[in-house]
Amino acid sequence: MKEILSKITKDYLHRMVKEGKRIDDRDMLEYRDIEIKAGEIEPAEGSARVRLGDTDVYVGTKMEVGEPFPDTPNSGVLTTSAELIPMASPEYEAGPPGEDATELARVVDRGVREGDVVNTTELCIEEGEKVWVLFIDIHVLDYDGNLFDAAGMGVMAALLDSMVPASRFEEAEKEEDYPLPVDHVVVPATFTKIKDQILLDSQLEEEKIADARLTVSLNENDEIVAMQKGLRGVFDYESTKECIRKAKSICEQNRQKVLDAVGRENI
Repeated sequence: MKEILSKITKDYLHRMVKEGKRIDDRDMLEYRDIEIKAGEIEPAEGSARVRLGDTDVYVGTKMEVGEPFPDTPNSGVLTTSAELIPMASPEYEAGPPGEDATELARVVDRGVREGDVVNTTELCIEEGEKVWVLFIDIHVLDYDGNLFDAAGMGVMAALLDSMVPASRFEEAEKEEDYPLPVDHVVVPATFTKIKDQILLDSQLEEEKIADARLTVSLNENDEIVAMQKGLRGVFDYESTKECIRKAKSICEQNRQKVLDAVGRENI
């Protein structure tokens, strides 16, 4: 992060965390308000907008017919990208994706891919020749911390909202659009460690003084499908177990928020 907090602000935040307090009066393991709306972008195959406190993220999906990878001739192709623009935060610059955008895309993509969220074999049109290529685009409108969870929930809602646009492509060999084959609902929970305190859903000021970050992605069976540790600090064994335990309860609630946003009771 380019912006540097003043020593006075850092000392103040560290003192609050040490006392078990947060600048917005939340509990240490409590989310900010979450608002999820699906179908926000009409030209997209599927879309969603997630507001997590003051963090605001749009996600859209697009699909086209293309060639499969040589080592997976009977599977569709999935690719995830993220865009962090100056409008979202003065810390971001215009131009090619930087390290923050690349990391965000990779962490979210890993949860989707390793969680087998999309049944890519059903996106095969002709083995070795034609498959559906699914593009997932994450756009950050406003950045106030914890992009990983906002983007992860947004991607999940957008995938559930997506329709395969078969009617627009002669190569699809189908005349009608149909829902994207989604087999699992995966959402992340991201924790940060400041000194010896663990916080859930850190806002921007808290992220700037964090020593370590841990993102745990779980499916509807409470199975861990992906974990990603960030920053230079560490989570010891007991801290990691505590994060996983908390993630299981909070992810269940957030999965339901995603399903409610797309008007579904289950997958």
